[in-house]
Amino acid sequence: MSDLRAEARRIFDAGVMAADPYAAVAGALDEVTSPALIIAIGKAARRMAEAALDRFAQVPCLVVTNYENASELDGALVLAAGHPVPDEKGLAAARAVIDALHAAQGPVLALISGGGSALLPAPAGDLSLADKAEVNALLLGAGLDIGAMNLVRQQLSDLKGGGFLRHAAPHKVTALILSDVIGDDLSAVASGPTTPPIGTAAQAIDILVSADLWDRVPRAVQAHLQQATPPASLPDANNVLVGSNAQSVAALADAAGACHVFAEPVEGDVADAARLICEQAKPGVNLWGGETTVVLHGNGRGGRNQELALRVALEARKRGWTKWVCLQGGSDGRDGPTDAAGGLVDQDTLEKISALDALLANNDSYAALKQAGDLLMTGATGTNVADLGVLIRRE
Repeated sequence: MSDLRAEARRIFDAGVMAADPYAAVAGALDEVTSPALIIAIGKAARRMAEAALDRFAQVPCLVVTNYENASELDGALVLAAGHPVPDEKGLAAARAVIDALHAAQGPVLALISGGGSALLPAPAGDLSLADKAEVNALLLGAGLDIGAMNLVRQQLSDLKGGGFLRHAAPHKVTALILSDVIGDDLSAVASGPTTPPIGTAAQAIDILVSADLWDRVPRAVQAHLQQATPPASLPDANNVLVGSNAQSVAALADAAGACHVFAEPVEGDVADAARLICEQAKPGVNLWGGETTVVLHGNGRGGRNQELALRVALEARKRGWTKWVCLQGGSDGRDGPTDAAGGLVDQDTLEKISALDALLANNDSYAALKQAGDLLMTGATGTNVADLGVLIRRE
């Protein structure tokens, strides 16, 4: 089984490498006019900025990324902030971005990647950082997809949903975007700082009501959404997709050789997704991308990739599979609020875990996989194009 595990990891690593932020940005810079300011935001911001500065060495550059990916970069000011829950460092970083945009003397190059939404919490109107953090925590635990979460976030932010463009005006903005959103709706990546909003305040209210969150969000948030007026038209921007989940899945297939690639991304609730994976899996190597959701019922630690890996193991046991390996991981190397990227499980995993049902009921997939020694540990990868899966089935 160690050979199958090594093969699954090799294939996964190829998918992550295909999303290298430096290469993604470097390949797009020939079409970019020399900027007066570079701003990079998101989990891949540091590497994206490195590529841009190698081309535009004397241009002022501000980088905002998560703590795990933050490191010094010659020619740039690198600011680290909280993810997935916004913090005071993120609030300060958002103010720094706004100040830099107001001071810009010409065209702006924006480098955007997933995670930027939480990293730049610029509260709209009279909202506070505490208001936004509370809403974000509620959204993360409600099992909503990224599009629905970002629609709400945009309505509470001064930078998201095109707010970046308003602060940059009258200067032209070119945005190179590394997508962590399935389907590559650029308005949803980092909550769309350089694109029009994906919805309205009324739709945000509907989402919160449907998710049984409306009565739980702060009163200030309720008042803000109820009193919101349609924003003025946005300045134009040149938004360019430079990397995506689909590209990384193609790289998985290149690395695997003969394989079965799922026709559609794996999305939705992790329990449903696990059944879908096992129903579609064929003998040999099976590959997919996507982004699932977890409804939090407990207070354990884990993430969607860890829980999905465990649920695939449960489904495989039901089907009587005897020789198989499944790797499910986040391309960014961080799954939920943990230091694991996901899980690497096989037919022996469940036997090593005591009280699995209780752990799953408490959303404590990290503890379960740790018992089995089956946590996928990659460290922060410096990129972010959603999730990747590999299932190798021999019997």
